[in-house]
Amino acid sequence: MNRQHAAPLALNFSDEAAMLEWATAAARLLNPGLVIHLIGDLGMGKTTLSRGLIQGLGHAGNVKSPTYTLVEPYELPDITVYHFDLYRLADPEELEFMGVRDYFSPATVCLIEWPEKGQGVLPQADISINITQWQLGRRVSLVAASSNGQAQINSWRAA
Repeated sequence: MNRQHAAPLALNFSDEAAMLEWATAAARLLNPGLVIHLIGDLGMGKTTLSRGLIQGLGHAGNVKSPTYTLVEPYELPDITVYHFDLYRLADPEELEFMGVRDYFSPATVCLIEWPEKGQGVLPQADISINITQWQLGRRVSLVAASSNGQAQINSWRAA
C-alpha cells in the first residue's frame, strides 16, 4: 500500500465513556480479517477500546484484559474476535508455542495490546491504534498499514 495516500483518523475523547461509546458504535462497521494493534502507555485505554469493540459486536459479558492468559477468544454470532494482551510476554517465541498463527484468518478480528512484545512473530497490523493523553481525555489515532485497514478507517470516517 502506498503510505502517502493513507489518511489517518484522529479522534479526541473527553473521557473513558466517550471512547467506549465510539468503539461500541464503530464495531457495527468492523470488517473481519483485520489485525489491529493497540498502542499506548499503561492506563491509556487499550482495554477500554477493545471492550467497546467486542461488546459492540454482540458480546454481553465482561471484557477483561487477558494479561495472564495472553489471549481471550470471543466467539460471536457473526465473527470471532481474539483479544491479546502481550504485556507480560517474556519472549516472542512463546507465541509460537501457543500456535499464535492459527488465530489470524480472514474470518477473525485480532485486537493486540502491546504488539511490540510479539515483534517478529505477529503479522503486520492492518490498523495501528495509538492512544495518548489529550487534555483530561484521550486522543486516538488510527493509522492504516494495509488496503483492508484503510478501507476500514474510511468506513469509520464516513459514518
